[in-house]
Amino acid sequence: MDTAATVLENPTALSPPGPPEEPDPFYRFQSRRSVVHSTRGIVACTNPLAGQAGLAILSAGGNAADAAVAASAVLAVVDPPMTGIGGDTFALFFDAREEAGGKVLGLNASGRSPQAATRDAVCASLGLADADEDKKTATTLPHNSVHAVTVPAGAASWVDAVEQFGSGRVTLADVLAPAIRLAEKGFPVSKLSAHYWQAAEEDLRTRTPPTPSISAKTPHHTLLKPDPSSPHGMRAPREGEIIKNPDLAETLRLLAEHGKAGFYKGPVAEAIVAVSQAAGGLLTLEDLAYHASLPPDIHEALSMPLGGIQAAVTPEKEEPLASARPLRLWEHPPNGQGIVALLAMGILEELERTSKIRPLRTMEHNSAEYLHAVVSALRLAFADAGWFVADPENKKEEEEIRPFDPKSLLQPAYLATRAALFDTKRASRSPPVHGSPEESVLDTIDCLVASKADKTSPQVTTSDTVYLAVTDEEGNGCSFVNSMSDLFGSCLVVPGCGFALPNRGHMFRLGPANHPNIFAGGKRAYNTIIPAIVTADAGDENGGGHTLDTVFGVMGGYMQPQGHVQVLLNMHAFGMDPQTALDAPRVCVAPNYFWTPDRAAAASPPGEVPGQVYVEEGLPDGVVNELRALGYVVVVVRRFARSLFGRGQVVRATRDPVTGERVYLAGSDGRGDGHAVPLI
Repeated sequence: MDTAATVLENPTALSPPGPPEEPDPFYRFQSRRSVVHSTRGIVACTNPLAGQAGLAILSAGGNAADAAVAASAVLAVVDPPMTGIGGDTFALFFDAREEAGGKVLGLNASGRSPQAATRDAVCASLGLADADEDKKTATTLPHNSVHAVTVPAGAASWVDAVEQFGSGRVTLADVLAPAIRLAEKGFPVSKLSAHYWQAAEEDLRTRTPPTPSISAKTPHHTLLKPDPSSPHGMRAPREGEIIKNPDLAETLRLLAEHGKAGFYKGPVAEAIVAVSQAAGGLLTLEDLAYHASLPPDIHEALSMPLGGIQAAVTPEKEEPLASARPLRLWEHPPNGQGIVALLAMGILEELERTSKIRPLRTMEHNSAEYLHAVVSALRLAFADAGWFVADPENKKEEEEIRPFDPKSLLQPAYLATRAALFDTKRASRSPPVHGSPEESVLDTIDCLVASKADKTSPQVTTSDTVYLAVTDEEGNGCSFVNSMSDLFGSCLVVPGCGFALPNRGHMFRLGPANHPNIFAGGKRAYNTIIPAIVTADAGDENGGGHTLDTVFGVMGGYMQPQGHVQVLLNMHAFGMDPQTALDAPRVCVAPNYFWTPDRAAAASPPGEVPGQVYVEEGLPDGVVNELRALGYVVVVVRRFARSLFGRGQVVRATRDPVTGERVYLAGSDGRGDGHAVPLI
């Protein structure tokens, strides 16, 4: 493939460089947003209705965790293409109380595969029962396979977050009330949500099999809008149209009144199992009851000190956001991919320490020199994640394997071996392979090559997600992400309940047999969704004394840790405010892209190749040419296809230099429909 830059402008075609002939309906102009300020709290999310729900809970005495759940529940109602009560959740919570010691706790609320499911059964359903191991390794679980359905985890996550992190001053019923009201009374659909809804319309109509014992009571389709003029009598709602979902309102009421039992037992659970089994799935009532019986999966988050990345303060321009204390990045442990961001930052710091690169804060932002270092670090980090990120319980069908400690990947000695692979003068000629934190050896497995049969055109995993950031008057912060995996997940709509089942199981590997993320029953898959928090670090050996600096995240499949690294560096290495840090053009390492209107659009013929990187419009042509000279295959992404780079939210905590009062500063990604809203 020629290394000349390709330009991706629209859902269906690749065009030579140059301005679009007609204005794009989604981006007729580049909007300007200012930073939002507050002393009491801020909710930043992808839909204004969800933001208002979060503010209502803060006003009622709830804390950041309570408000995050309220906003997430509303998003499950108003933006179901991206999230839902059945989706997975990962959350980080910074507890500002002195006795909490400034630690950041993580909630892992990701669903497991059915206990009865086996790798052999999945392979048999794909015609691989008698295939050799290489053929199984070269095959991935289809996104639309019923075996990709995992236990719906979102409902339990909301209960756990309120009970474990909440203020205790508002009830679960209070927190879910805004979502129930919107589902019952209806709401106008936002621009991007309407677009994605329409993209999934046919799957929503056709994928769900008949479930006579359940659906006879509810003949209408609650995730499509009734319309007698439509050929099928129903369709996706259009922008600004009102849609109601009374079935989801009732499901939410059962959860509000009975907690987990209202969802994982009784009529909702029976309907979930009915539609799964009608489609050929193995989900059972026992699977749902087991999930509800588990204690909340809460652990201290993984963290890494960020060394000297902070922007230099010059006599000409004092940087008001720069912290005088060292910074620490917190990410959720596996089976989420937050460790990719930690690895990349650790590799970059090692490159600085050994003078293989200049300090990042001295480079020109988004220069070829800077992007080469960032992209190289990310590719090395993904190579490790593709092997090591898996269910932390490490369950396999055949045996229990030795537990893996993800902290071993973050040790200085291991990071040094990874940084040593960086070539200052050119892009890596082939995708990197993962290392071993215990031995300085490499093997042949690489997450960036999904298919041994065709290494130039790997199958790309996508994700459809919402991310939100919340802070409160007490100084707490909640970083919260909720996802169905694909648009409406599996598109298997639970009859009479108003939501679809997730399909996160498509991220399991079918081979090789010793892969930590191999498919098995009762197991959690590699998960792309990740929240993040930055604290100002006291620097003591016990990790105590942290203060909240930033609550942030960037949603969108494999783009998420890439967005974390770039937005973090925008703020802390280059001194940008939260909104500017989100607005700045981003890059995306192939093959890691968010869903665009044409799933094949970002993999131009003859497919993705090693060294391919997507860059967002706004990056200077000179930088693109310099990246090409380094050996990268560059795809320039414009207009609506910029959804590839995800949508982020940021809330930062600072102090008034005179009074010492806390001041929050927030931004919301212009690539999305939402905004940041302050509490007055």
